[in-house]
Amino acid sequence: MKVGYLGPEATFTHVAVQSVFKGEVHIAYSSIPVCMDSVAEGEVDLVVVPIENSVEGSVTTTIDYLVHEQPLKMIGEIIIPIRQHLLMTKGQAHRVKDIEVIYSHSHALAQCHTFLHNQYKYTKLEPVTSTSAAAKIVSEQSNECIAAIANEFAAKKYGLEIVVSDIHSNSYNHTRFIVLQRHNTQVQSNYFQAKQTKATFVIMMPENQAGALHQVLSAFAWRKIDLSKIESRPMKTGLGNYFFIIDVEMGYDDVLLPGVKQELEALGFTVNVVGSYSTISL
Repeated sequence: MKVGYLGPEATFTHVAVQSVFKGEVHIAYSSIPVCMDSVAEGEVDLVVVPIENSVEGSVTTTIDYLVHEQPLKMIGEIIIPIRQHLLMTKGQAHRVKDIEVIYSHSHALAQCHTFLHNQYKYTKLEPVTSTSAAAKIVSEQSNECIAAIANEFAAKKYGLEIVVSDIHSNSYNHTRFIVLQRHNTQVQSNYFQAKQTKATFVIMMPENQAGALHQVLSAFAWRKIDLSKIESRPMKTGLGNYFFIIDVEMGYDDVLLPGVKQELEALGFTVNVVGSYSTISL
C-alpha cells in the first residue's frame, strides 16, 4: 500500500506515518494540497496530513482544502506528542549562545516562544516550509552559527546535534493528523479497523440567519451527544458567510447521528459527514 504524507522526510507527519504504517511505501509531498490531490488522483491509497495542534490550534489549510477543493473521506486519526529541540551542526555546541539565525516552521517557532523570548530575544527567526527543511538548511551551512528547531529524527537524518532539548513552551504539545482516502474505496489494511469512536461533520447554513449556531448545537445537545470540537470557517463567498466543522465523540451510528443530520437538513442546513473513524494515540 502507498501512503502519502506532508514531507519532506523526518517531519512530524513522517514520524506519524512511520509509527503506524510500518512496512508500507511512504511517499512525501511538498504541501498539504498536493498531498491531498495525490490520493484523489489515485497516486497513493491513503494520505496523512496535520489538522490540529494542541498549542497552535487548527491547520486551516487542511480544513479549507478538504471542504472547498478536495472532498476526501477521513478514515482515521493519529495523535502524537510533539517534542521540539534546538539543533546545530556537530561541534558547534560551544557557540549556542551566539546563534545568529534560527530556522523552523512557523508553528514550531510559535510553540517555542517562551524559550526563544528568554534566550534568543534579539536573534533572527526564519520561518521555512517544515522543521525538517530547517534541519537540512543548517546541515548545508556547517560553518555558520545557525540553528534549527526540529525533532530528533531530523537531527539523525541530517547529522545534527541536539544542543538544547525539549524547548517547547507547553508540556502537553500534541498534534492530530488525519488519514484520508478517496470516497467509495476500501481501506487496504487493518490499521483503523477498531471500533469507530469519532465522527466529523461539516455543516453549512443556507444563509446568515439569527440563531443558526444555536440550532446546530441543539440538535446534538438534546440527544446528549458530546462534541470535542466546533469551529467556524469562512465559506469564501462573502463576509459573514461561514460553515461549521464539528468533531463528535462517537462513531456514526444507525440512530442518533443520522437523526442529527435529518433534523438539520430539515431546517435548511447542508450536512456532510466527512468521516467516522477510530484514533491511534502514540
